[in-house]
Amino acid sequence: MSAESEASPPSTSKKLLRGLLETAAIIIVAILISTALKTWVVRSFYIPSGSMMDTLQIDDRVLVNQLAPRFGPANRGDIIVFDDPDHWLTPEEVSEYEPNPILEFVGLAPADGGNQLIKRVIGVGGDTVECCDEQGRILVNGEPIDETYLDKGTAPSDMEFDVTVPQGHYWVMGDNRSNSADSRYHLDTQPYVSEDNVVGTVFLINWPFKHFNWMSTPEAVFADVPEPEGITGS
Repeated sequence: MSAESEASPPSTSKKLLRGLLETAAIIIVAILISTALKTWVVRSFYIPSGSMMDTLQIDDRVLVNQLAPRFGPANRGDIIVFDDPDHWLTPEEVSEYEPNPILEFVGLAPADGGNQLIKRVIGVGGDTVECCDEQGRILVNGEPIDETYLDKGTAPSDMEFDVTVPQGHYWVMGDNRSNSADSRYHLDTQPYVSEDNVVGTVFLINWPFKHFNWMSTPEAVFADVPEPEGITGS
């Protein structure tokens, strides 16, 4: 009789232990992969206010591509998540953010979300952005834009402004223009968002499921905008 046939089969306790170890290994690997993804690739954020309505609703969950800033600047029209540039958020607003620890652990809620905002890029470095022409449209480098992502009846801006965006920065605005404390409201301090402060670009509304939608850059809105003076296209 061979040695193999003489060996006794593993006991039930050993089988159970082996199963537990395999399960633990799978869980550990899954946690490591999830941590790597949420740290360097994709993170989930929730929408706490109505400043981006009707594009984004209160309590929507969105996925953000964190690799995008590493491969180049954001485009006009992109929706970005960024760190507070200079006390745009009040201490009260920051203190109100209390992420669910379980959702935070699995990457469905950011630990530092209370210090971050979400807006749409209207002007990039070198752009001149002003409000408004005779039809009430915002102009970028002298070209009026028809902002199709604004809700019907929403005025592009009730505030007049005329700015030139510094290189390496963005001029951002919420889609709900009458309820968005965006770049327009910080002209006396720091109205621009530095590229270094950008966390990532929104690419998907993933919850609630009825709002599920892929987000893309509204290129047609800015298609006729010329490059800023002194800057030529590639």
